[in-house]
Amino acid sequence: MVSFFATLRGIPLIFKYLLTCIVGMTPIIEIRGAIPLGVAMGLDYWSAYICSFIGNIIPIFFIVKYIRPLFDFFGRWKIFKKIIDWASDKATRKIKENPKLQTAVSFALFIFVAIPLPTTGAWVGSLVANFLDLPLKKAFPPLALGVAVAGFIVLFATGAVVAAF
Repeated sequence: MVSFFATLRGIPLIFKYLLTCIVGMTPIIEIRGAIPLGVAMGLDYWSAYICSFIGNIIPIFFIVKYIRPLFDFFGRWKIFKKIIDWASDKATRKIKENPKLQTAVSFALFIFVAIPLPTTGAWVGSLVANFLDLPLKKAFPPLALGVAVAGFIVLFATGAVVAAF
């Protein structure tokens, strides 16, 4: 295990930044795995945070803006159409019926993404925003802010673990 981290520390600085950013883009791992990886490779905490944050917010734009055509494509098959229609109709109907829910959606997205647990990151939050038919202008700020808060939580947790050892 020590040789693995020694190998990570030995790669050129630009590749450390890129790898941290790319890991931040990956579903499930996202910023929760990218910050500890960046620190393990020898990046300072803030560089690891910034690279992870940038990597994690890049997919938000594409998911919120362009995932609907993919849903439409898969909707050509009966089994996928049923699932997509059920989830989309259920989500949008409840929100359109209740004005209080309309104002709470942004805050709920922020809270959902800000909790640094698996499946509560920017990818799933962006999919939820798409299912709720939120335009990018309304979906991006709470999602990006949630990523920032989750990143700070992971950053401080990483610092605590490093300080403990």
